[in-house]
Amino acid sequence: MGWIRFITLAPGHFHAALVQKYSRPGVHPRVHVYGPLDDDTLAHCARIARFNHRPDNPTAWELEVHACSDYLERFVREQPGNTVVLSGRNRPKIGWMEVAVANGLHVLADKPWIIEPDDFPRLQRLLHAAEQREVIVWDILTERWEITNWLQREFVRDPDIFGTWQVGTPEEPGLVLRSVHFLNKLVSGQPLLRPWWWFDRRIAGEAMADVGTHLADLALGLVAPDQAVDFRNDIQMLSATQQPLGLSEDQFRHITGLRGFVPELEPYLQQGQLVYCGDQVATFRLRGVYVRLNTVWEWQSPGSDMHECTARGTRSIITIRQQPSHPPELSVSARHPSDHAELMKQLRQKCLSLQREFAGLSVADRGYEGHIQIPEHWRSNHEDHFAAVLDDYIRYAHDPSTIPSWEKSQALARYFITTQAVTLLRAGQERQPPDGVSTSGLAGGGRTPPSSS
Repeated sequence: MGWIRFITLAPGHFHAALVQKYSRPGVHPRVHVYGPLDDDTLAHCARIARFNHRPDNPTAWELEVHACSDYLERFVREQPGNTVVLSGRNRPKIGWMEVAVANGLHVLADKPWIIEPDDFPRLQRLLHAAEQREVIVWDILTERWEITNWLQREFVRDPDIFGTWQVGTPEEPGLVLRSVHFLNKLVSGQPLLRPWWWFDRRIAGEAMADVGTHLADLALGLVAPDQAVDFRNDIQMLSATQQPLGLSEDQFRHITGLRGFVPELEPYLQQGQLVYCGDQVATFRLRGVYVRLNTVWEWQSPGSDMHECTARGTRSIITIRQQPSHPPELSVSARHPSDHAELMKQLRQKCLSLQREFAGLSVADRGYEGHIQIPEHWRSNHEDHFAAVLDDYIRYAHDPSTIPSWEKSQALARYFITTQAVTLLRAGQERQPPDGVSTSGLAGGGRTPPSSS
């Protein structure tokens, strides 16, 4: 294939820049950027410039920026690369992906690929067209590369440690994943300014359609590791609920840099506050196992986004916990306390077997559970995971035949989960009084954050 040459199309999200946080062998340093001449494009260029000028491990990217009203037509006409990088407004993303594939270009696209249930058939057609044209459509699934997630998958797959899945119930599922994100935080050491459209769910999507993509992918990797999943028969969606987050106009000014609420967000204004998607929960069955996904958005970051996961097996319960400003931690507890000693033995053997990949991995016996001790040099953060995703993509781009056969079916499965959850969320809204959902987070007991002023 030769050089991988990036074309960044309409970069509206900071993840578009994080793809280039580090230079990678085989990726040409000259990148073409096509987009409107707006704040999103300018912010993207500024982030790349900071990577080039940082004192430690600077990059050497060259940007050719095509900022104009007809950027999409120019991109199709000129095509100065072979890989389209997409991370921006979520609603039109599937259309841009279709254009790229139709022109024989690979696609490296940030989640979510789709946010509307009606777009699911388009995704099916897109993946089929990519196969026919022998191009890659790759999802930027950074959470696969978090080491506690990787180790949890390994432990769940070991029957001597985990046993088999507890099926659970809707009230106490066999698998629970929870992700907490924050609107006001730092990215690459800089305060993050979010565009106004981030708060318009018609453009950005519901939290479950966006962040839920990561959780759905992790759930599939735990329950059906490296296996094809038939979304028609293996998944039964059950319910979805939500509790919105209210933002004051001062907070909106702080996080966007704008003077106040914009007219486009008028449908989401209630009692002088902006109603954001906030806390959303989806429950479903995956190959008989009850699964709950919980996406949470809060106002102020105490240090980093947070991830939690509990997998319940017949022998043990494997849990990821994370405290504010701390990395996630992995623990394993015996389902029956009398089996604790045997479980510690099995965990020590497992850690020994993983020394080739993770030298220094060990387990600490806390009496009631085993805490997996991960050497600091194996830790990495969310921004560093983009390099791991890119390494995977580079390998597959040079030899598409090495892409695992199950990836396509699991891509469809995760977007089936997220978009069907959106359908259930909207159905729940329709059953309430007209202003029920919009104001429930603003009246007594709601999740209204403190003012940023």
